[in-house]
Amino acid sequence: MDGQSCRQAVVSIGVVVIGRNEGARLVRCLESVIGPDRTVVYVDSSSTDDSVAMARAAGVEVHELDMSIPFCAARARNTGFAWLMQYDSQVEFVQFVDGDCEIVQDWLSTAVQALSSRPKLAIVAGWLNERFPEASIYNRIGEVEWNFSGAGEVESVGGVFMARREAFESVGGFDSMLTAGEEPELCLRLRQKGWKILRLDQRMAWHDLAMMRFGQWWTRQVRNGYGSADVGERFGLPKFRRINLRVRGWAIWLIALPLVGMVVGIAAGAHAGLLSVLVMLAIWPAQVVRVALRDAHRVNPRSFALVYAFFIMAAYFPQMVGQVKYIADRLRGRSNRLIEYKAVKSSAKRSDN
Repeated sequence: MDGQSCRQAVVSIGVVVIGRNEGARLVRCLESVIGPDRTVVYVDSSSTDDSVAMARAAGVEVHELDMSIPFCAARARNTGFAWLMQYDSQVEFVQFVDGDCEIVQDWLSTAVQALSSRPKLAIVAGWLNERFPEASIYNRIGEVEWNFSGAGEVESVGGVFMARREAFESVGGFDSMLTAGEEPELCLRLRQKGWKILRLDQRMAWHDLAMMRFGQWWTRQVRNGYGSADVGERFGLPKFRRINLRVRGWAIWLIALPLVGMVVGIAAGAHAGLLSVLVMLAIWPAQVVRVALRDAHRVNPRSFALVYAFFIMAAYFPQMVGQVKYIADRLRGRSNRLIEYKAVKSSAKRSDN
């Protein structure tokens, strides 16, 4: 065995699992990361199901967040990381994973090898695939979203990734005040310090979004709008500022529809007013078609591209609701709110068949 292989065999890996009301999905997640060469900690955000008991039964360290302080994914991950550092000072790499995901076999060793071979690499991720993409339109959309940026060096990744301890500590971890958008914000600070972010062309984990209802999708988009407004306002990330401008632009368009029709109707007659509204309405489906053509090569199957584009465009309206909520909270001096789209019943155990 050569020197590098020897080093990889003894490298210390930490795993931080976070969750809230994941139930049987959490059991599957923990089973995928428990092993003799790693330390696993589960951080629970006030679950009302049996998640905590299940985690303890699996034999991992369990931490329950103090509910007197607003909780979010960023805070949960930081809590788990802090515990790992206290428990095992030899941890070099930390895998972060959400409780609704299952890490695939050999991913941890692959990620360690990538980080070990590139000293300036801070974070490595792989493909995140939906376990049941055929179960709903919303699951299929998630399947596209998780891997939209492609493989290679990227600006950011989602919440499931392996991080180099040194890099993560160098920027102080996640910003615990962010209720959404914490991953790109972390990656920005890492890149500003010269670190690299890499997505490997390899499957990393299965994800179980379990989104079956339009109401869940709408609420998730409200959360996205809220988080985007927060990150764009506080940190000025170009990506989020562009998103916020698009959201507000389409909101203005929606408000302008009846106003334009009324003004033109008064000035040139009812038929002209109706025609002006119809012309403006045509902008939206035209944009849906444009997005479908632009992103068709990223959507699998390609026949889903038009549906995907429809929901991309429709998402601007609940996202605007989220942005309004964010602005209202700032005016009232309130701390960031938690917007949940998952119900406890979504954690019910399901077969993979």
